[in-house]
Amino acid sequence: MMAHVWIADIGKHVGEEVTLKGWLYNKRSSKKLVFLQLRDGTGIVQCVVFRPDLGDEIYDICDKMPQETSLSLTGTVSKDDRSEIGYELQVKKVEIAAYPTQEYPITPKEHGVAFLMDYRHLWLRSKRQNAIMRVRHELIMAIRDYFDINGFTNLDAPIFTPNACEGTTNLFEVGYFDTKAYLTQSGQLYMEAGAAALGKVYCFGPTFRAEKSKTRRHLTEFWMIEPEVAFIDLDGDMDLMEDFVCYIVKRVLEKCRRELEILERDVTALEKIKKPFPRLTYDEAYARLKELGSDFEYGTDFGGDDETMLTQSFEVPIMVHRWPREIKAFYMKRDPKDPTKAMGVDMLAPEGYGEIIGGGQREDDYEELLKQIDKEGLPHEPFEWYLDLRRYGTFTHSGFGLGLERTLAWITGIKHVREAIPFPRMMERLSP
Repeated sequence: MMAHVWIADIGKHVGEEVTLKGWLYNKRSSKKLVFLQLRDGTGIVQCVVFRPDLGDEIYDICDKMPQETSLSLTGTVSKDDRSEIGYELQVKKVEIAAYPTQEYPITPKEHGVAFLMDYRHLWLRSKRQNAIMRVRHELIMAIRDYFDINGFTNLDAPIFTPNACEGTTNLFEVGYFDTKAYLTQSGQLYMEAGAAALGKVYCFGPTFRAEKSKTRRHLTEFWMIEPEVAFIDLDGDMDLMEDFVCYIVKRVLEKCRRELEILERDVTALEKIKKPFPRLTYDEAYARLKELGSDFEYGTDFGGDDETMLTQSFEVPIMVHRWPREIKAFYMKRDPKDPTKAMGVDMLAPEGYGEIIGGGQREDDYEELLKQIDKEGLPHEPFEWYLDLRRYGTFTHSGFGLGLERTLAWITGIKHVREAIPFPRMMERLSP
């Protein structure tokens, strides 16, 4: 028996006889040849069936083989500069594992997004979606490596929480035995406890927002990376954000060139992502929007169009900091130089992708934090443990949250975050 080889490793076996196992992605034929495009999840390779070598029976089987037939092909690996991956297989043996029981619904032609989302479990098999998921994988690896290299400890945050972090209007409430619980909006509060224990921590997990939004930037379930660091202020937090984003973009460029080519991503735009990133106060951003003709109202949060307008003259992300206190979360520290401002910061990606990071310096004063909890009308009991962090050795600390899917959408150049996660959850979609 020939050794089973993955397509990604086929270049190591030139001139050798190997067995590939996978599914028929596409095919074309002539009188003497059938060209089978075989995919196995690691890649796609052309496999050549030559009628005089294999006979009429095998040729006819291959010529009539339906899309997504699972099969094994044994043959000799040869170099081919015309091939997308530089190699092809000269087939000597064909073994069918299983034919589809009905016609595959996603044929090699254009389909509407709603149709493709209904068949998301099958759409993931396509070349484009495969490339997106591979970049996602590398991005996750880069994120974890960055924090590991820089001395952070991964600390998992709970998914069930007793209290809101970002406000009560976008919570998913669930029954929890004889009380109520909520699906987490953020692991940040728990990371603050972690920073007091371990200095530099991060969590990386699913996050849930019951926000009734249908924009291309919103999901109801997404993944977020949230570092928290003891003894750094807002400026240190922005330095960390900047360094982190430069690292992960560079890593994807190094490891995923082939996938970015499949996605037709303009890599020259990503190659420009280098420090330093422009830093604008909220007031400066407001003034810039007015200069650009926006009707943006001071004291409100940016909409998608505002973010696009702000970033259109920059080739790198920008950071907008020191926001009006009233529109930021209760835990955000007041600016000592201007109590009307909060020490928060948002990072906005270029090319119209908008906010990918939100963060800032946390309120470390017990009395001030308690005052903000009361102002928000939040109950004290669920926050007693959080207030303990200020009672027992309060300290300057900062952190941020990066949305994985928004960041992946920007890096890959896709238009909607629904393609940046294997099985998206949105207002109108809970299946498959």
